[in-house]
Amino acid sequence: MDFDKTASIALFVIAYACFVLFPRRRSVPAIVCAGALVALFVITPVEAFWSVNWNVMGIFFGMLVLAELLMKSNMPAVLAEILVAKSPNAWAAMLVICAISSAVSVFAENVATVMLIAPIALETARKLKVSPVMLLVAVAISSNLQGTATLIGDPPSMILAGKTGMTFNDFFVYRGRLSIFFFVEAGAVFSFFVLWLFFRKHKEALVLERHEKLESWTPSVFMATLIVALVLSSYIDPQFLWLSGTVCMVWAAAGLTWYLVRHGQVTKLLSAFDWDTTFFLVGVFVLVETLTHVGCIAHITGAIRSITGESLAAQFFVLVTVSVVVSAFVDNVPYLVAMIPVAQDLATGPQQTLLLFGLLIASCIGGNMTPIGASANIVTVGYLRRQGHAVTFRTFMKLGVPFTVVATAAASVFLWIVWG
Repeated sequence: MDFDKTASIALFVIAYACFVLFPRRRSVPAIVCAGALVALFVITPVEAFWSVNWNVMGIFFGMLVLAELLMKSNMPAVLAEILVAKSPNAWAAMLVICAISSAVSVFAENVATVMLIAPIALETARKLKVSPVMLLVAVAISSNLQGTATLIGDPPSMILAGKTGMTFNDFFVYRGRLSIFFFVEAGAVFSFFVLWLFFRKHKEALVLERHEKLESWTPSVFMATLIVALVLSSYIDPQFLWLSGTVCMVWAAAGLTWYLVRHGQVTKLLSAFDWDTTFFLVGVFVLVETLTHVGCIAHITGAIRSITGESLAAQFFVLVTVSVVVSAFVDNVPYLVAMIPVAQDLATGPQQTLLLFGLLIASCIGGNMTPIGASANIVTVGYLRRQGHAVTFRTFMKLGVPFTVVATAAASVFLWIVWG
């Protein structure tokens, strides 16, 4: 094995280990290890710069800004209180809270969604005089599931779009067939049955006082018009090369300007952004592109082929199963970035699409199995701990495992029917 390949593998493994051990500071090992590849001349500074998908980064950062403005406007919390207050009983209110968490996560980062919905869920549990643990776990895993449904919901979806040229519209209909959104919703429908089984015993009437007030309609208008602009951009830039990221950044700049005019400063708002994930994504792009450059991805492809042969069903099963298991314990972003080229090498045409969609869905849903499988899970467990509720692996997995298995199975079966 030559020096470049050895260095690439070693630094990727070191970075991945740090992602697991220090999940709240993922950007540091990602940037340091990416910088080490440049310092060791494994990849040039120019190659490192262009290995980052800047269109994806534009979408991510633009959505980060608008999602934070939406949260500041308090619109999601207001909607949550209205819908929960109209629920006929406790179990219905619990499912409504989970549904709102799912809906908000289509547009906003999962951690921010959880932190917005968590106080409402906590107050609901206190009104019922029950432990809030399972309700907040349900909020976290519901948020993680729906982030996959659209291009703007979560970094993995943005990454797949960047690697394949999928536009915003392609997440609904792709090459004349149903696309990712509908497979995720199939998983959501069946997994909500799991949530109902857990909460159905709570039949008490719920009286919830409303405290939340809407601060401004403007962020909601920004978000709505951005979605329309992304839909239209799909026709102008069908290869998904630059326009979507540019549109998101323009809307973000407009949103920041509005916030500055309204509040007189943006420092506090900027400090609340998820800068760690922003720089983490940059570093991961460089790390994985280097692995591809030195030929490691080709070896992984060959290993899978040696196990599955040319059987599409076997390849699909292996990719989905491995993705769920791996993502239950480690961050799905570097895993997904590394495995997309593998799926692309294994097949072509509709078969390739099947593998790519299965890879994305399984790697995103898999994080719901354990309390360390996704950032939203880690934040939820920490929030509960501060409220005096300890959450063990076993407690979290009591709901996380059946939710994940049912959601993945339903989404995968529907995906196979459409694309298999």
